[in-house]
This record gives sequence, C-alpha cells and structure tokens, in this order.
Amino acid sequence: MTTLEQAIDLSQHRNTLSRLMGTQVFWVFVAAVLACLALTLMTDTFATQRNLFNVARNFAFVGLVAIGMTSVIASGGIDLSVGSTVVLTAMVISVMMSEGNPFWVSALVALATALSVGLVNGLLIAYLGMPAFVVTLGMLSAARSLAMVLSNNKMIWEFGPDHDMLLWIGGGSTLGLPHPIYFLAILTVVMTIVFRWTQWGQYVFAIGGNEQAAVLTGIPVKRIKVSIYMFSALTAGAAGILMAGWLGSVTTNLGQAMELTVIAAAVIGGANLAGGSGTALGAAIGALLIEVIRNSLILLGISTFWQGTFIGSFIIIAVAFDRLRNLRSMD
Repeated sequence: MTTLEQAIDLSQHRNTLSRLMGTQVFWVFVAAVLACLALTLMTDTFATQRNLFNVARNFAFVGLVAIGMTSVIASGGIDLSVGSTVVLTAMVISVMMSEGNPFWVSALVALATALSVGLVNGLLIAYLGMPAFVVTLGMLSAARSLAMVLSNNKMIWEFGPDHDMLLWIGGGSTLGLPHPIYFLAILTVVMTIVFRWTQWGQYVFAIGGNEQAAVLTGIPVKRIKVSIYMFSALTAGAAGILMAGWLGSVTTNLGQAMELTVIAAAVIGGANLAGGSGTALGAAIGALLIEVIRNSLILLGISTFWQGTFIGSFIIIAVAFDRLRNLRSMD
C-alpha cells in the first residue's frame, strides 16, 4: 500500500469514527458501559451471573416495545397504550391456555388482539385526524379495562397443557442467555434493515420529517400510519406473551406505567419527539441504560421511588441534547 493510499484509508477511518462519535446512540452506549463498570467496582453483586441474567432479561422486554415505539415517534406520533396492550395480550393468552387451548393457537389470538388495538389506534389517528395523544391515552384505559373484564380482575397462573412451554419461552434460557434477549436481538437486526433499506422504513421517516411533503410526493401516509401503530402494538403484544411466561402468572397491573419507560428508552436512544429520526439499535441501547440505572438503585440501596426522577431527567437531557445538536447544524 502506497503512502497516499494509507493516508486516504486513515482519513476514511477518522471520518467514520467522527460520524460514530457524533451520534447519540454512541454516547448512550458509552454511558451504559461506564455505568456497568462503575457498578462492578462499587458492588459485589452487579457482575454476578444471576444479576446480569436478570438485567439482560428485563431490558429485553423494554427494548422490544421501545423498537415499536421508535417507529411511532419517528413518524411524528406517540403511543401511550403500549403498557395496556402488554397486559391485554398477556391476559388473552393466559385465559385461552387456561381453558385448554394449545400455546401456538393462544399466542396467535393474543397477537391478533394486539394488532387489533394498533389497528383501532391507527384508523382513528390517520383517517379521522384525531390527535395520537388523545387516541392512545383513551386506548390505555380501554385496553386495561378489557383485560380486567376478561380475567374478572383475577390472577391467572395455570396455563393448561402447554404451561411449561409458555414458561420456557418467556422465562427459560439457552446458552446462558434469557430467551427474550434473542427475540430482541432478532427484532433489532430486522428493524435496522427495515428502517434503513426498505420503502416502508423510508416512508416512516419521511412522514415524521414533513408529513405534508410526504403527501405531496405520493406516499400513502394514512395506510403507513395505520401500519406503524399496528407494529407498535405487535411489539407490545410479543412482550406481553414473553412477560407472562417469565412471571408464571398474570395480573391486571402488568405493564402499568410502562409507557414512560418505553418512551424514555426510544428518546434516549436517539428518537426525535418531533419525528424524522430514530434507530432500532438506539432503542435497545436506551432500554439497556435504563435497566442498568434501575438495577443500580436497588443494588446501592437507593429507594426505587427515585427511578421516575432518573428516567424523567434522562428524557429531558436527551431532548435537550437533540435540540442543541439541531441548533448547531442550523448555524
């Protein structure tokens, strides 16, 4: 390799590193790594196999839903009903399995229920022009109410003939890793490809960047919006099934206040609340950072009541960081 080629290669590596360091995802990942290192030094319990297993499993649930939320935020919307969709889906599969139905049939019906929630949200928002905040806030109440009606507000812990299968899928492990982390890894890879290289992904960001321009360019905005809210509900439904298997029982308070955590993970991971940006990897890393912080509060003996303060602060910091970056790019 000549000196000129070496110089060009070095310049390309520097440009790549510079672009990487300019992304919010990179710094969130660095923060998560530093937090893990600090907890390893400050406590004797963080780096244990059992605790790391729990951290991986817990952040996987949030990460799954956060990827769906990222698509909604990237399109300029919001979905406040994901926590209620989680409990409704978990309750549907629990009730069906407790009545003797096989796991796969029950899971398909549960996911179809989640898709129905997303479909209703999407139709009201896209075709009737109702504000996403109002629609999904209403669905937050409605879906949780339906879960209460379905279960008669009772805990379900017997899942019929396929009881062990549900517990293995949601609460089991393979090669030392919890099964939910595999679902998250697969979804992250798939949605990274979808967001970046498919027409649907391009349409999502185009709608969030400038919806009127998207309409003028011929993008089927209404249909895409419906599909976005259905995808968000589908990820919440998948998380609900996995959480039912992990807990081994389902109550109607499952997924309560999960909306804030999921939105925080998406925003911390780089999703812009104004729309137009966000990544699947960023959502997963944002979920990891939140879970590490939550875990640290427990291990350091700090009251978990502070968890909301930390999450809320991170949302504000992430949005402020994004605003400052936008202002600099305009100068």
